[in-house]
Amino acid sequence: MNVGSGAAQPVGSVDVALAHALDLLNSRPALALEQAREILKNVPGHPIATLVAGMAQRLMGDVTGALATLEPLARSQPTAAAVHYEYGLVLSAAGRGEEAVAALRHAVKLNPALPGACRALADHLTAIGDNAGADAAYARHIKSATRDPRLMRPAAALVENDIPTAEALLRAHLRQYPTDVAALRMLAEVAARLGRYPDAEHLLERCLELAPGFGEARANYATVLNRQNRATEALAQVNQVLAAEPNNPNHRTLKANVLVNIGEYSQAIDLYAGFLAAYPRQARVWLAYGHVLRTAGRQHECVAAYRRSLALAPQTGEAWWSLANLKTVRFTTSDIEAMEAQLARPDTAADDRLHLHFALGKAREDAGQFAPSFEHYVAGNRLRRAQLDYSPEETTKLVARSRRLYTREFLQQRAAAGCAARDPIFIVGLPRAGSTLVDQILSSHSLVEGTMELHDMIALARNLDVAGTREELGHYPKVLESLAPERLRALGEEYLARTRVQRKRGAPFFVDKMPNNFRHVGLILLALPNAKIIDARRHPLACCFSAFKQHWARGQSFTYSLEDLGRYYRDYVELLAHFDAVLPGRVHRVHYEALVEDTAAAVRALLEYCGLPFEEQCLRFYENERAVRTASSEQVRQPIFRDGLDQWRNFEPWLEPLKAALGPVLDAYPHAPPLAAL
Repeated sequence: MNVGSGAAQPVGSVDVALAHALDLLNSRPALALEQAREILKNVPGHPIATLVAGMAQRLMGDVTGALATLEPLARSQPTAAAVHYEYGLVLSAAGRGEEAVAALRHAVKLNPALPGACRALADHLTAIGDNAGADAAYARHIKSATRDPRLMRPAAALVENDIPTAEALLRAHLRQYPTDVAALRMLAEVAARLGRYPDAEHLLERCLELAPGFGEARANYATVLNRQNRATEALAQVNQVLAAEPNNPNHRTLKANVLVNIGEYSQAIDLYAGFLAAYPRQARVWLAYGHVLRTAGRQHECVAAYRRSLALAPQTGEAWWSLANLKTVRFTTSDIEAMEAQLARPDTAADDRLHLHFALGKAREDAGQFAPSFEHYVAGNRLRRAQLDYSPEETTKLVARSRRLYTREFLQQRAAAGCAARDPIFIVGLPRAGSTLVDQILSSHSLVEGTMELHDMIALARNLDVAGTREELGHYPKVLESLAPERLRALGEEYLARTRVQRKRGAPFFVDKMPNNFRHVGLILLALPNAKIIDARRHPLACCFSAFKQHWARGQSFTYSLEDLGRYYRDYVELLAHFDAVLPGRVHRVHYEALVEDTAAAVRALLEYCGLPFEEQCLRFYENERAVRTASSEQVRQPIFRDGLDQWRNFEPWLEPLKAALGPVLDAYPHAPPLAAL
């Protein structure tokens, strides 16, 4: 009998007994198992009774018994969707993740509307990094789980990824039925796909307010919080859903990601090791594992994980780039041939292609082949720039607005308004300017704890940008003009509360090395007037070209064009020169070249600015074994060398667009040109 085909069920006493067993499954699985076994005594091999027995065993936690029951049933019932769905769940519980994916794929193929099957498949696909497949499966799950005919059309639009239609239909529906939790969750899915995470967050909060037990909505809520860098809140939510579904691979993957975001690398590594036991042949899982190992400083294991990812999927451009991005790996001739072979394939995805170009740029540069190296860097940057909606004018306008607002008088009038805490030390500037090195030096001091590039100040600024009056919306930092002292103090306190989870040692000071915070120096001065601010600066051609060679995991959208880079660097110099003019000496500048030339003098000046006593270990920063989450993670584990100072000169023949965009900033370095010239 094909239990997934809707064929006629047994009649009489067997039919009654089966119905009774099914009723008992969720509430009293042991009695359901007993009932199923009684049926099997009378009707040996009965497929539905066998399925009920296997389900009961799984619910009781007897995974070995469930496998013994369901494996032969799955072989004998190749077209029974319900059997293969349950078999997939048991394989998952047994840690046989890849087999679980195969079984769930088969179940969904047999019956795409089977309740729960699409969601279970999507959870596994998320765990192995198949985001596109997971999105499609989640959308099918929403459609199959939707019994309200009024939601069928928007559900179908989600399946087809027709986001505008889905959004319009859902908003119209919610105007009539504002408490429909299914529709609220679907609209949150739309918002998340569009990157409108605050909207998704509010929708899911309302959904959970109406239905606190809606587990799938809570899992979505945890994901949305994590994507907004609110890891502590996300962890609380993901722990709730894991308590209900401890073996759910998606929830476990999400927890690993959250743990990485709060610096709990040891726990994250253990979780990834568990995934690999379940998914030993999944390239994306090995890649993610390699990323965490790198951050934790376990380089040999990290390289092995990246290599394992490539052995399974040689087309994975991100794995090739991840090896290149270690800065300490040198590619072999066979590596280069393998990457070029992938580039030559017409079916290589754009994302893999751009990563391959960046990796080959590094490989050719290491070999001294600078012309082909530059061609690869240009090709990779061109592909990435086409994916981004970056406007250099917005940065220039932000600098102009900041200069107008942050006058000497404005800042002096509010000098004591913010939170008086002295804990934070901000390192600002551009990426690839030496900020990780400065961070490592400071973090080697007994009174200072290093964290990572924290997004919290950026998040506070973004929230301010949508909270002002109609005239102020989108015109940050003008909104700060109307904030009362207590509100400024609250902003500083909120920053400290948000970052507390990153502080593991309890040191009195901590470093936030987000370079993009140079855009928010004024906000820092108002919200945290006693915080230290360090500007890590490097020669503009060296800094900008180093950023041009780098593919960033996220953010830094200005780095994918030489012209954009030059303009951004010029805007950065202008804004910091403005603060130098209105508050001389308030921001301490560390020039990378000076740090290399006379490390001891630069370190002493840095510590003196921070009000810290000199400690010898700050000169032996490379002995610090803390986790480092930046592109320079391996370089700062070595003593300072001069080698990197002039590498850009190998590419000088091709840097005229960058020089033109930099304008007077290039000639004036290491000083800033007069503000009037900018």
